[in-house]
Amino acid sequence: MSIVPKREYLALLLGDVFTFAIALWITLALRTLSVPSWDFFATHLRPFTILFALWVLIFFMAGLYARYTRPRRARLPQLIFYTQTVNVVLAALFFFLIPYFGIAPKTILAIYLIVSSLLIFLWRIFLFPFVRPKERSKAVIIGSGDEIEELKDEVNQDERYPFMFERVLDTDHAEKHEAIQQLSRFIEEDDLSIIVADLSHPIMHSTLPFIYTAAFSKRRFAFIDIADLYEDVFERSALPLLRYGSILKNLMAPASYDVLKRSVDAVLACAIGVVSVVVYPFVALAIKIDDGGSIFVVQERIGQFQKPIRIVKFRSMSGNDGGNYGGNGKTQLKVTRVGRWLRLSRIDELPQLWNVVRGDLSFVGPRPELPALVSHYSARIPFYDARHLVKPGLTGWAQLNHHAHPHHGADVEETKNKLSYDLYYLKNRSFLLDIYIMFQTARVVLFERGS
Repeated sequence: MSIVPKREYLALLLGDVFTFAIALWITLALRTLSVPSWDFFATHLRPFTILFALWVLIFFMAGLYARYTRPRRARLPQLIFYTQTVNVVLAALFFFLIPYFGIAPKTILAIYLIVSSLLIFLWRIFLFPFVRPKERSKAVIIGSGDEIEELKDEVNQDERYPFMFERVLDTDHAEKHEAIQQLSRFIEEDDLSIIVADLSHPIMHSTLPFIYTAAFSKRRFAFIDIADLYEDVFERSALPLLRYGSILKNLMAPASYDVLKRSVDAVLACAIGVVSVVVYPFVALAIKIDDGGSIFVVQERIGQFQKPIRIVKFRSMSGNDGGNYGGNGKTQLKVTRVGRWLRLSRIDELPQLWNVVRGDLSFVGPRPELPALVSHYSARIPFYDARHLVKPGLTGWAQLNHHAHPHHGADVEETKNKLSYDLYYLKNRSFLLDIYIMFQTARVVLFERGS
């Protein structure tokens, strides 16, 4: 079940395009201080229609069509303004490089940046919520633990979700017969139409027959695995809810996906790798001037199916300790002055393109870890080794969404959080998701700080 209906994303897309057009009309009215005629508006609308398509793509790259939980929506106004600034810059380049349309909208673009940003903000923050149905179905959640509380709070406090949890059945604080009695009372309520349950809990073996019977007495009824709903809401896996079966059933991806992904990896890595060779001499010179040390660092990492691979990077730290961090779990090395700049620009990763060509890495996948860290985490985190079922990548779902992952050290708790995103990618990997991750990575590289 998708907790956000697909029609809402379509409504958001159409609303954005309509807002772009309205913003153009208002901009022309402000520029001429009069109501623009249809011919005058159409003259500008024709080239701007091309730009609208480009701007929708930029919105997609910026994550403005991604699912937003409440904390992420707090950054929405800032993200809209930054994205609209990029869109206007692209529009200026468009009219400069293609003077075919016979208009020079320098002033228009400056006004448009302000008007469109304001209207997009009003549309997305204040008007779009009215597009959704106001009535929310009533649901019961069966389970226990922090993940259940997190899910209940997120859904109940955000009206964008089509249902809310009216009842909670805590499986850790109820005997089998008590759970059955409580569930029977809940089901008898006519307006309760959704049950979300932790299917891995032993108590569910006794309650499932009652839920099955209830399905025949309800006009509307839905039964949802809580692990699936958690993933749909937070776009990561809940580790305490995982079982071996949920990992094993996602081992195989379609053969066409593997072939297409490998082909794109090879072609794209060759193209970018050849072009990027131009910067190698300048990077090498900067590293030598900075501390006189080696230009490259070769590290062993753990690849797909736990096979060791050797990757090459521009050296950004004062040495290479191979992940042997000692008792405190922290490296004694320091990031160099040039290394800090290389990391911010991601240039230190460029030599790994040749690992992609060789087939050791992919563009998209879990981050390859050092052997010492893999041994440390495998002994402490359940299902950690499942991330090695797919080829590691230069970028990935966890790198985009988990911003507190440990650098240059070992941190079990943060690595658990990071793993929840890696396992979500394992379950949902597809070519479209890979394309989305690459677009999002391009946005991060261009507009956000590195690691």
